Amino acid sequence: MQELWKNQRENLFLYVPFIMAAGAALYFTMATEPNIPYCWLVAAVTFVAAILIRIPVIRAILLFIFGFTFANTYTNILDTPTITRDLQDVNVHGRVEQIDYTTNRARIFIRVPARELKIKSDDDTIIRVSISADQLPNINDEITTSATLFQPNTPDIWGGFDFARWAYFNGIGATGFIDDFQITHHATIGTTNNIRDWLHTRAESKLVDGLVLGYKNSLPADERNTWVAAGVGHIWSISGFHMTLVVGWLFAIFYFLFRCIPFIVRRIPARNMAFIFAWIGVMMYLGLSGMGVATTRAFLMTTLLLAAAIMGRSAFSLRNVCMVFCIIFLANPYYIMTAGFQLSFSAIFGLIWFWTIIKPRVPQNKILRAIYTAILTAIVASTFTAPFVAMHFYSLPLYSILGNLILLPIFSFVIMPLVMLGTICAAVGIHFPLHIADIIYNWTLGIANQISLLPFATVTTGAVSNTAICFFIVGMMAIVFIKPVKLHINYIIGAAFIFIGTITAYFAPMPIFFATPDHELVGTVKNDEIIFNKIRASNHYFIFDTWKQMTGHTVDTPHIRATHERGLYIFETQKYKIAYMQRFLPLLRNLVKLCNDDSVDYIVSYMNIRAPACEHKILQGGFTIYDSGKIIYLPATHRWNNRH
Repeated sequence: MQELWKNQRENLFLYVPFIMAAGAALYFTMATEPNIPYCWLVAAVTFVAAILIRIPVIRAILLFIFGFTFANTYTNILDTPTITRDLQDVNVHGRVEQIDYTTNRARIFIRVPARELKIKSDDDTIIRVSISADQLPNINDEITTSATLFQPNTPDIWGGFDFARWAYFNGIGATGFIDDFQITHHATIGTTNNIRDWLHTRAESKLVDGLVLGYKNSLPADERNTWVAAGVGHIWSISGFHMTLVVGWLFAIFYFLFRCIPFIVRRIPARNMAFIFAWIGVMMYLGLSGMGVATTRAFLMTTLLLAAAIMGRSAFSLRNVCMVFCIIFLANPYYIMTAGFQLSFSAIFGLIWFWTIIKPRVPQNKILRAIYTAILTAIVASTFTAPFVAMHFYSLPLYSILGNLILLPIFSFVIMPLVMLGTICAAVGIHFPLHIADIIYNWTLGIANQISLLPFATVTTGAVSNTAICFFIVGMMAIVFIKPVKLHINYIIGAAFIFIGTITAYFAPMPIFFATPDHELVGTVKNDEIIFNKIRASNHYFIFDTWKQMTGHTVDTPHIRATHERGLYIFETQKYKIAYMQRFLPLLRNLVKLCNDDSVDYIVSYMNIRAPACEHKILQGGFTIYDSGKIIYLPATHRWNNRH
């Protein structure tokens, strides 16, 4: 045992980012906002103490506390001004900071003084409004408009996407829509966003928008779903795949150019000059792509790779990945809660472990070696990202390996080069490369569609709990980080934790009833049928699909509308009887009777009610009931839920 522990000492740094992230994750998933006096001081003290104290266990505790308090401190300092209520036809005057193009409408991000939106703050805030007008403003234009604005929504169900939290950490204080605008001052300062907007206008291509400019919603929903079902949805999130291709092409181009200039190569190696100019190129690509989390992580890794190559060292190491992890965490701790961050790092940790530590044998034949490498890479990346895909999207694409083997080479060697070349050509009015790219893209989309139509192409997993994810993470850390002495103890420990995580996910309590925070929409599962009180709900558009997937059903599963008797809905599960009323008259007629009826376990109403005689039956706010009897209420006291 002592020998095993001694063997781990040089790997202890690898655990640092995960311990800090665990503390931050605890903060972000707590049901209530912790009230820690001088949390910034606690964060500073624990960080310094963790550096100075050499005892591993104490250092781990200090890093965990630092992660928790640092996330709390960052949240308090950020203090995004958010509207306190929905606003109708409010006059807005502000500066356009960004435009996000979707298939139907454009989203304009406008920086406005918070006080214009009746927020008690002297700072500015950003509103994101949709518009379908043919003419759009330019970046940095100052505009005046009349807007309808909404508060960023809290999740409608426990474990669902928390849009309010996302908006808070992206500086967005309201969302909404506008019909028209007036430009009061035209832009005079050019920014990276101006260049992105100009290239979008010149190219008029969804491929350029998605693969170069980093617009998240450039594809129609049906096409995006096809790519996801084929297992290659990651193509449309600019990350390591794209950075690797770009840096490879730039290096080859500049290496050839500098080899043709003897005056330079006699003094400086051509490869070093090519590395430097390739790095400048990918830095420009980072700016054009919108600097997403996965893109930033890939850029930092590329920077380490190129620096190591210039110095003659290997950059593909777990330690370097952990350094990048720490940098991104310290820049914004909320990133650890995003799907892009988790998928990106889980894949890169798995691949570096596999190719630098396991070092599998590959065939000598170049063609066979390329195929073999692609297969193993797809298997490892799919395996390490699978728990996070299931947690965020409630499903897994079974043919992702097949999709990656067939489709990625087409994107790597045909579509991406044409799109990059086409972006440059479009800037000077030449669109031929993009036309060719579109033809090949449509042909490739047909292949992806065939893969997505294969039997069981997508398996719905249902909701995966945070507990199960923790077991999966610890198991993967054990496999990757533990250095065994004789027996493969790392595999044994890792397999044990992954097995426990699988069992925990499989036997997790199933949600059987939910209510949105405003009680406009409620639903239940009975005899494997999904029953709602409504067929549509304008304020809760996505909850229907989310509820189906969380309960292990596919999105296209039909949902049944519950019948009611004079406005009184009765939802009966295997263990509970729940009464629901959406209007005042049914509530007035039935409340006393329901309170006295012992067969009714819970009462839910669209209106706030107080009935001291049966207070224990009345459920308020958003909540989920599980088949175990546990009731989980949606958190409503975090800083991103508290309005200014």
